[in-house]
Amino acid sequence: MRFPSPSLTRRSALLGAAALPAAAALPGLVRAAGHSAAAPAPVHHAFSIGDFNVSTLLAGTRTVEDPQGTFGMNVSAEEFGEVSRANFIPTDASQFFFTPTVVNTGGEVVLFDTGLNAAGITAALSAAGYAPDDITVVVITHMHGDHIGGLIEGDTPTFPNARYVTGQVEYDHWSNADNDGFKAKVAPLADKMTFIADGDAPVSGITAIAAFGHTPGHMTYHLESGEERLLLMADTANHYVWSLAHPEWEVRFDMDKSAAAQSRKKILGMVAAERIPLVGYHMPFPGVGYVDTRGEGGFAYVPLSYQMMLKG
Repeated sequence: MRFPSPSLTRRSALLGAAALPAAAALPGLVRAAGHSAAAPAPVHHAFSIGDFNVSTLLAGTRTVEDPQGTFGMNVSAEEFGEVSRANFIPTDASQFFFTPTVVNTGGEVVLFDTGLNAAGITAALSAAGYAPDDITVVVITHMHGDHIGGLIEGDTPTFPNARYVTGQVEYDHWSNADNDGFKAKVAPLADKMTFIADGDAPVSGITAIAAFGHTPGHMTYHLESGEERLLLMADTANHYVWSLAHPEWEVRFDMDKSAAAQSRKKILGMVAAERIPLVGYHMPFPGVGYVDTRGEGGFAYVPLSYQMMLKG
């Protein structure tokens, strides 16, 4: 088992260079046309939380047209346009990011979610210095396809040495639904799964926090090591403006839109009040930032800059 440092080493740089061409070739992982000589964008970002080594992993990204078909479905086109213009983003397209997170606690190597497919997550893990058999625990925050897609390739589990953890409410919902993704990716691993509830700890220092609504049993996870903390919010908010900044705006992928809005306000309010960093699965890569309150019931996303570089 490898325990990579959060700082860049020659070995991790070489691993990253070897993995990047494969990652860049994945469906949905785009490079700028006409710049074939340019280095591909990074697919992992490493930092520390106390004694935990954390890496966010870009397992895929793609451009999606008609953003208001997904975000802000309950507001007018005029309001959507005004908010978009104020944040310097277009209204005809958006960029989706798919960002699992791997956490090395020193005793366990924990992967949160698995991306769209096995190729994407294994390429990003390799860039971060991990092989699939290094992963000892896979935590599934919820069971939408872009979170469970990398669990299995064909009939072969991607992470042969891992045990699996997911919420009991989430598993029960999908096991009673007619869902091909669940049947193909999750059900074959059921005998290796542990089912948890709000407040349970999949490993020491990591605690589940219920944030239902996006799916019936959607979970976030609070990490604490030493005096440092981090919140993995998964899909609590799916866009830094059209969801996080406006928690009441409806999102097409939220299965219970009212409950999802309440979860956004609860989780984002906690993060803002306690001034702790968060990782968002769909935030612009590297997916790490902070949340500030803004206006009445709104929030502002503050992307990570150099804060983690100044520690220690």
